[in-house]
Amino acid sequence: MHTRILPVMLLFVFVLPVAGQQADSIRTVTLESVTVTADSYKKASNRNSVLSVEVAEKDFLTEHFTGNLIQALEYIPGVRSMDIGSGFSKPMIRGMGFNRIAVTENGIKQEGQQWGSDHGLEIDAFNIERVTVRKGPSSLLYGSDAMGGVIEITSPPAPAGNQFFGEVSLLGKTVNNSLGASLMLGIKKDNWYTKVRYSEQHFGDYRIPADTIVYLTQRIPVYGRRLKNTAGWERNVSLYTEYRKGKYYSNYAISNAYQKTGFFPGAHGIPDISRVQDDGDHRNVEFPYSKVNHLKVTTRQQYSWHNLIGSWDLGYQNNHREEWSKFHTHYGTQSPPEHNPDEELDFALNTFSSSMKLRFIPSTTWEHTAGWDMQFQQNRIAGYSFLLPRYDRFTTGFFALSTWRPSPQLSVSGGLRYDLGSVDISAYTDPYLETYLQGMGYDDELIQQYKWRSYPVDRDFGDFSGSLGISWNPAGAHWVKANIGHSFRLPGANELAANGVHHGTFRHEQGDPSLSSERGWQLDASYIYDTKGFSLSATTFFSWFNNYIYLKPTGEWSVLPHAGQIYRYTGAEAIFAGAELSFDVDFLNHFNYAFMGEYVYTHNQDESTPLAFSPPASMRNTLTWKGKKSQVFAELQSIAKQTRVAKNESVTDGANLVNLGGSLNLPLGGLNVDITLSLRNLFDTKYYNHLSFYRKVEIPEPGRNIQLLIKIPFNTPLK
Repeated sequence: MHTRILPVMLLFVFVLPVAGQQADSIRTVTLESVTVTADSYKKASNRNSVLSVEVAEKDFLTEHFTGNLIQALEYIPGVRSMDIGSGFSKPMIRGMGFNRIAVTENGIKQEGQQWGSDHGLEIDAFNIERVTVRKGPSSLLYGSDAMGGVIEITSPPAPAGNQFFGEVSLLGKTVNNSLGASLMLGIKKDNWYTKVRYSEQHFGDYRIPADTIVYLTQRIPVYGRRLKNTAGWERNVSLYTEYRKGKYYSNYAISNAYQKTGFFPGAHGIPDISRVQDDGDHRNVEFPYSKVNHLKVTTRQQYSWHNLIGSWDLGYQNNHREEWSKFHTHYGTQSPPEHNPDEELDFALNTFSSSMKLRFIPSTTWEHTAGWDMQFQQNRIAGYSFLLPRYDRFTTGFFALSTWRPSPQLSVSGGLRYDLGSVDISAYTDPYLETYLQGMGYDDELIQQYKWRSYPVDRDFGDFSGSLGISWNPAGAHWVKANIGHSFRLPGANELAANGVHHGTFRHEQGDPSLSSERGWQLDASYIYDTKGFSLSATTFFSWFNNYIYLKPTGEWSVLPHAGQIYRYTGAEAIFAGAELSFDVDFLNHFNYAFMGEYVYTHNQDESTPLAFSPPASMRNTLTWKGKKSQVFAELQSIAKQTRVAKNESVTDGANLVNLGGSLNLPLGGLNVDITLSLRNLFDTKYYNHLSFYRKVEIPEPGRNIQLLIKIPFNTPLK
């Protein structure tokens, strides 16, 4: 029945085109009141929003571009990157990641296998020109999976005049011999605006400042200081078009992202020194590796009345992730599958999304927004191994938000939301495990218990979320903001029903079908001072959860071969707290000094330990010289030692890294060529990222890297 939802929704797109140019009042303020100039590293803060909001425009993204969106956003206080080798990353905001952070593009929430620490973000970094980061409780507007924040990717406004335009981008990196290129072509003609982009990146095994790593007490060599089989490539294509006429507006987007990348064989399964020996080819991809293809189709429809704007965002996504490893079995009775015998895991996730909003502005003092959204997911599995069962998931939510602005200096916003969700998880039995346990002499009761790798689960959830905040301009350049919110998150299918060895985390992970929703209260307060030549922003936050879901080491020995102890998803009382500070000052006409620091404190109240993946304190000191068409910078990035670790986590030493770079706008043949050169980790310092996918196996971060980015924009006026 659910498969009929998409055709019905598509029919309504053309029958009832109601949508708003801005999806909600907070977003309206963001788009109208903040800009980022090319002569400053920082994002612009949305002072009129009661939430902590920062915006990164095209110039900022170009300055910090690495071919990886999340690594660029690390220059925003509170945002951290959970790295997966040198190619891909996933976001973390104020210590929260995975299904607690929503990433949206053109109004639709990106849906993949984001629950896994080894699963990156399938979005073309070349195709991103504006990002809004909302830090703190965002469940009110974005639903269950946004309790930690939102990274919102939007398209910039269309050019003012009729024109044919485009851009060529070239990227090179030395740390992994990366080569990338992207071509964008577009046309603006009267009411139509269309652009198409093709991007491709190829990278080899990346270099690390170490000759050996240690995994499970075994020392594994790293030949030539290159991490074998971490090469890969990605290919992205996208089309975006929009139409405006009078009070009607619509846009349509289709994109396809494909990624293939290897896993270091010394960190996948049982260590084997023979598998990491140099094969003489630093660009090939062998077993084990992953392949991901993400297809996304979205549309927005809008119509505006005198003081009423309606919006409808509609999307379909297909995320297909495969993990390949030479067939191996821990049970003597299991034989290779006839079809794709080396495909270890296969997840195919289909997502249908719909979001409607009405924005009513009766006066200059009041503004009201109401909305409804819905999402349906089907996840199907294949492969000779097992980790996560097939499932269907349905969620829907209703919300209302009001903003009162009695004066330009004061704004008060508050709202409520109610969400419903259901998940239907299929059972999965493992006859090979049953035979193995029988051969090992286990009793029938235990065999019957463990042969069911996943029991059938059919559960319903429902909960409220809400938010109340104030933004106040007491005098001149001073702004004060505060917000308190209640948020919740439905447990994911992995937290309810996973049961197997997850090579991405090197342990046996097991779900708990009886888990309740996460619930918590979150408080955020900020002070902003902004005047010509100087700006300062200080933020504190505190969050309390009565049922925070985490992986707990149980002390129970897994019956799965080579699996160790079981880590089970468990709810606990937890606390998140921290602070962010940033300021910058212009001096001596051409110089700018900028500082950014952040600290996150996490605590598991039930276990009296920190939570896993707690980011260490860090700061950046950046000195920049700016000319009319050029700039250079020097940066000291300091990362504190992380001693507050969860059970089974290692303490991570701190580090000081020196980064250099510069940019130049060069007129050439009637074109303005933008050249950005950067040198990261100048002294080839050996250090570890506490949030990295490879941290558990003692693999340091990439070494010294020289990166060159060339962008050549062009345009021709049209009559």
